Amino acid sequence: MLGDQYEIIDKHTQWGLDLVEKYVKFVKERTEIEQNYAKQLRGLVKKYSPKRGTKEDQECKFSQSQSFVDILNEMNDYAGQREVIAENMMMNICIELTKYSQDIKQERKMFLLEGRKAQHYLECSFKQLDSSKRKFEREWREAEKAALNAERLDQDINATKADVEKAKQQAHLRTHIAEECKNEYAAQLQKYNKDQNSFYFTDMPQVYNKLQDMDERRVKKLREGYHTFAETERSVMPIIGKCLDGITKAADNANEKKDALTLIELHKSGFQRPEDVEFEDYSQAINRATSESSLGTPKAPSDLRPIGKNKSKLWPFSKNKKLPPPPLLPLTPHSLAANGPPSPKFSRDPLSYCLNEINKTVKPRISSFRSLKRATAFTEDFSHLPPEQRRKKLQQKIEELNKERQKELDQREALDKMKDVYQKNPQMGDPNSLEPQISQTSNNIERLQAELQKYESWLADAEGRLVHRSETMRYTVHRESTPSLNNNNGSHSKDSPDSAHSDDSNQDSSSQPIYAEFEDDFEDEDSVLPIGQCTAVFHFDGASEGTISMGEGEVFSVVEEDKGDGWTRVRRVNGDEGYVPTSYVKIALHRK
Repeated sequence: MLGDQYEIIDKHTQWGLDLVEKYVKFVKERTEIEQNYAKQLRGLVKKYSPKRGTKEDQECKFSQSQSFVDILNEMNDYAGQREVIAENMMMNICIELTKYSQDIKQERKMFLLEGRKAQHYLECSFKQLDSSKRKFEREWREAEKAALNAERLDQDINATKADVEKAKQQAHLRTHIAEECKNEYAAQLQKYNKDQNSFYFTDMPQVYNKLQDMDERRVKKLREGYHTFAETERSVMPIIGKCLDGITKAADNANEKKDALTLIELHKSGFQRPEDVEFEDYSQAINRATSESSLGTPKAPSDLRPIGKNKSKLWPFSKNKKLPPPPLLPLTPHSLAANGPPSPKFSRDPLSYCLNEINKTVKPRISSFRSLKRATAFTEDFSHLPPEQRRKKLQQKIEELNKERQKELDQREALDKMKDVYQKNPQMGDPNSLEPQISQTSNNIERLQAELQKYESWLADAEGRLVHRSETMRYTVHRESTPSLNNNNGSHSKDSPDSAHSDDSNQDSSSQPIYAEFEDDFEDEDSVLPIGQCTAVFHFDGASEGTISMGEGEVFSVVEEDKGDGWTRVRRVNGDEGYVPTSYVKIALHRK
C-alpha cells in the first residue's frame, strides 16, 4: 500500500495517460503511412492503366495485356485494403483511445481532487490541534505565574490583605482558563487523531483504490488497442490473399497460343496470297530474233513477259488487263535498212532497254504480308481498311446500330403504353403531350433503319468481294496448274490469249516494220494520259506489291481514279506506276 506515496501515484497515473496519447500518436502516423501507400498504389495503377479509345485499350484483347490489366485491378483492390486498415485503425484505436483517455483524465482529476480535499482537511485539523496546544501551553504558564505571585504576596508581611485577595483571584482565574485550554487541546487532539485515522485508513485508501482501478482499466484498454493494431491488419489478410491469388490467376491466364490467334484475327486482311513469280527467259526471244531472217517480230509467250510490264500480276490491286508488250530485240543493220529509223517514241537502243529490264526483274522481289498503312482520315464505309478488317468493322457498326435501334423501339413502345394509359385516364396526363417524343423516336428509328440498310449493303458488298477474290484465286491457281507450253520449242496453247495475239501479229508481220509492234505496245502502256495531278500529304512506304512509295510533298500524275476501294493509281515523272491510299494524297483532276 502506497498510502504515503501520493505524489508517486499522481506521477504514475499521469505517465499512463501520456503513454496512451503516445500510442495514439503512433497509430495516427501509421494510418498516414497506410493512406499514403494506398494513394501511391492507386496513382501507380492509374498511370499504367490503359486509356479508353487508345492503342493500349485495343491491346487489351490479348490475354497477356488483359492479365496485366487484371493485375492492376487486383493492386487497386489491394490499395483499397490498405485504406481499410488505415480507416479501422483510426476508428478503433485512435478515436476510441482518445475518447477513453479524455474520460480517464476527468476521472483521475476527480479522484486526485478527493485526495487533496482529504489531505487538506487533515492539515486543517492538525493546525487546529497545534493552535489549541500552543494556547494551552501559554495559558498554563500564565496560571503558574499567577499562582506564584499570589503565594509570594501571601507570605509578604508588608502586603495588604486586599492585594493578597486580588492575587489569589487572579491565580484562580488563570488556572481556570488554563484548564479550559487543556480541555480544548485534548478535544482537538482527539479530533485530529480521528481525522488522521480516517485519512490514512478510509479516505486515502478509497482514493488510491479508485486510482488503481482507473489505471488498471487504462492498461486493459491500452492492451486492447495493442491487440486491435494486429487484428486490424490480420482481418484484411484473407482479402489481400485473394488479391494475390487473383494476380496469380491473371498470370496463368496469359496464353501465348490464344494471343497468336487473336493477333491473326485482329489483323487478318482478307487479301489473297500473291501468285508465284514466273520465270522469264529473254534469251529465247533474243536468239530467235538473231537467227530468223523474217522481218516480223515474234511475240513472246505469256509466261515470259517482263515483270516490270506485267500489271496483271500486281497484288492485291490488279487493274490493268492489257496484253503485255513483246520482248525487245537488238537493232541490226539489216533491220535498219529494211524498216528505216526507229519510232520517235522509242528513240533509245532496244538492246539496252532489254538489258535494263532484265536487271530490274532479276532482283529479288518479296511480297509484303503486312497490312497497308491506314489513312488518317477514315471513310464512312471503312473502304480504307483491308477486306477482312472492313467486314469486321461493318459488322461491329451494324451491331451497334441494332442495339441503338432496339433501344429506340423499346422507348417508343413505352411511350405508346403511356399514351394509352393517359387516354384511358385523362387525369394522369395529356396524351397529346407525348406526341413530340413519339415523333422524335419514330424519326430516330427511321434514321437508324436507313443507316442500318446502308451498312448492310456495304457489308454485303464487302463479303461479295471477299468471295470474288477467293474464287478468282482458285481459278488462277487452276489455270496456272495447266501447262502453257505444248512442246519444247515454246509454242502457245490455242486457247491462250497471248498466243492468239501472237498469231494475229505474225500473220501481218511481213507487211509491218520491225518496230511497229514495239510502238503499238508502248502506246498501250503510255497512251493512258494523266487525268490530273496529286500531291502527297503523308509519307507512304509502299511496302506491298502493287503499291508505290511516296514522300510528303511529292507530286504525281493521276492515271486512274479511286474506284471505291480507297486506292488511286498514280505515275511518277520517270514512268513508275503504282497505287497509293486516296486519303494520303490531295488530288486535282483536269477539267473536261
